[in-house]
Amino acid sequence: MNDEHTGAPPRCLVTGATGYIGGRLVPELLAAGYRVRCLARSPGKLRDQPWSGDVEVVRGDVLDADAVAGALRGTDVAYYLVHALGTGDTFEETDRRAARIFGEQARAAGVRRIVYLGGLTPADVPERELSPHLRSRAEVGRILLSCGVPTTVLRAAVVIGSGSASFEMLRHLTERLPVMVTPSWVRTRIQPVAVRDVLRVLVGSARMPSDVSRAFDIGGPDVLTYREMMIRYAAVAELPRRLIVSVPMLSPGLSSHWVGLVTPVPASIARPLTESLRHEVVCQEHDIARYVADPPGHPIGFDEAVRLALRRVRDAQVATRWSSASVPGAPSDPLPTDPDWAGGSLYTDVREIDVDAPPAALWRVIEGIGGENGWYSFPLAWALRGRLDRLVGGVGLRRGRRDAARLRVGDSLDFWRVEEVEPGRLLRLRAEMRLPGPAWLEMYARTDDSGRTRYRQRALFHPRGLLGHLYWWSVSPFHALVFGGMARNIARAAARASAEPAHRPAPTRR
Repeated sequence: MNDEHTGAPPRCLVTGATGYIGGRLVPELLAAGYRVRCLARSPGKLRDQPWSGDVEVVRGDVLDADAVAGALRGTDVAYYLVHALGTGDTFEETDRRAARIFGEQARAAGVRRIVYLGGLTPADVPERELSPHLRSRAEVGRILLSCGVPTTVLRAAVVIGSGSASFEMLRHLTERLPVMVTPSWVRTRIQPVAVRDVLRVLVGSARMPSDVSRAFDIGGPDVLTYREMMIRYAAVAELPRRLIVSVPMLSPGLSSHWVGLVTPVPASIARPLTESLRHEVVCQEHDIARYVADPPGHPIGFDEAVRLALRRVRDAQVATRWSSASVPGAPSDPLPTDPDWAGGSLYTDVREIDVDAPPAALWRVIEGIGGENGWYSFPLAWALRGRLDRLVGGVGLRRGRRDAARLRVGDSLDFWRVEEVEPGRLLRLRAEMRLPGPAWLEMYARTDDSGRTRYRQRALFHPRGLLGHLYWWSVSPFHALVFGGMARNIARAAARASAEPAHRPAPTRR
């Protein structure tokens, strides 16, 4: 399938490229020989992706018809991998509007095919009884199928892959709880699918004949209860056998808070996942194999999918995570360096300290912050702040890092998001905790006029209303302990690392 006029390879548009599936689909499409264009609200988040130089990135939102029209111009295949889940009570209407805009603009642009990844819905269950999450996914699929462009709707249940929300939920529940009192949905039958098979089918769907426009169920070869998935996960991970007792009184809401307490997945994301497990989700057909051939043998089984995912986690080779997409409602503008701050309130806490180490050693400490390494000051205060954030529906402090040594723009880092990385010089983080205003934390490694290494740290907060001002003044008495201690301990850690005879070399950025 080549461009009719130029003979060039077909162009695919990928929406949701900053998310878990989209970020993995792009390199697969490139490897298959396609040209790729990405539509992103914040193109800068794709800058540090290893494939960023091989794609075209355009700025835009799927709710902006003009931006969508421009992105779809000259596109052969359009991948729709976005949803508004978590944006509030009106997320279903937002999903509906976005799908209609996308379908209308795809038809106007002459797109040959739309490919959409939705959720597997249970058979014989009225749509009104489905969770809002599944109901909205099903509606988006219907809207795209009716837009006049040949459309492939892929419907998957639990996706098993390193970094997926479903895998992280399963992994942490099983690893952290040798004895579990669980909700009744652990007895629900599910047909999980390996992320590798999801990507294989997504790429293959681009070549479907023009007369095919329908939904397909996709799943792996195993149908298991969630309880069986936990038992088999424990076996693959070589953990002692888990004791699992289900109780009926845990509602989806209580279940989500229970999951949020035990795993890094916050309640706001755990709830739609657990609600979707109330009903059996098993494939009713495997027609997709007519158009995208199964690999030799069959799709990847559950045990092998877990084994592959664990290998990626242990080797620190997780390409994308469930937290790759920004937290809904998190501020995206303005930057603390924007000139528009003139006349507005911007509270700052600045710390500077000399460091008895070369800048490279200091930068290694800065880039390695968070996750297992912690935040270099008053761990109890950071842990308490993370717990408070989760209690009010935030992401908390347990998202950790994608990579133990390297950071790239767009990475989630505990309850921060990496907004800027200038290797060897600057790391800027934007807060994604629940706050009455946007906040940032900047860390610099510099050399002063006398040649000494200097660490500079700047915390910034833009208060939103009276509550924002009250918040800053209520926590500012603790800044000397938290931020001051952080600066001193980072300087000491760099000095210690520099003094070691064979310290780890600075990571190479890719």
